[in-house]
Amino acid sequence: MSYQWFPGHMTKSMRMMQENLKLIDMIIELSDARIPRSSTNPELKNLANGKSHILILTKSDLADPVMNTAWADHYAALGSTVLFADARENKTVKALKPRLMEACQEKIERNRRRGIVGRPIRAMVVGVPNVGKSTFINSFVGKATAKTGNRPGVTRGKQWIRLNKELELLDTPGVLWPKIEDDRIGENLALTGSIRDEIMDAEALACLLIARLTTRYPGVLTARYGIEEAGEYYTILEKTALRLGCLKAGGETDLTKAAQIMIRDFRAGTLGRITLEGPDD
Repeated sequence: MSYQWFPGHMTKSMRMMQENLKLIDMIIELSDARIPRSSTNPELKNLANGKSHILILTKSDLADPVMNTAWADHYAALGSTVLFADARENKTVKALKPRLMEACQEKIERNRRRGIVGRPIRAMVVGVPNVGKSTFINSFVGKATAKTGNRPGVTRGKQWIRLNKELELLDTPGVLWPKIEDDRIGENLALTGSIRDEIMDAEALACLLIARLTTRYPGVLTARYGIEEAGEYYTILEKTALRLGCLKAGGETDLTKAAQIMIRDFRAGTLGRITLEGPDD
């Protein structure tokens, strides 16, 4: 299964980000707490060259709390600080503001020495598609300012958003990179919805999810669907289809519908708090 998805608007978006580098003071990079490594776009690392950089792991409320701690320790060992955001808890997001201002303190002091007073710090918010940039910004601002959606590619153009007199955010479209060479990374991006579902094989994707869950979180599918986690992955998917009543005319199991339900349940956290990769993978 191919995990390549780099439509033309992503090329334009990368060019737009590069052109706006001279206008910003820092990069706020959002990655998915369920796949921190896979959702970090290597192309975006170059953007942070010479700029203050802060990494925020979104959807931490959907990720395994034990793995959240493991990832925090991993980044700490690398000398980096990572912040966790639960977009559904405004207090979690708003608590990040002091950390963002702290990251820009050097720039603020330098401006003051140069006599530049009252100029807000400008931060570019970047990340892969569907990582939750717009939801994060809306929670930060406290109102629906940026467009949101549960599919990749909702934000297509840049949007300047004034948070307060001290901080302005530049919301940018989600972008992947031209060639995903590691299939494991492609799988993770597809499972969390960063690659358009329309170009994915739902049944194959569900079987990948089953493989991950039965290895990392055995018993999760049994608890949710009341099925036995035994047999080939397609067999488990078929058991799920029967249990959910996913049938076509004539009584044939509708594996595609069952696959879509299972993937949706994972993404919504209905299966529980799940992380697909750890620091040592």
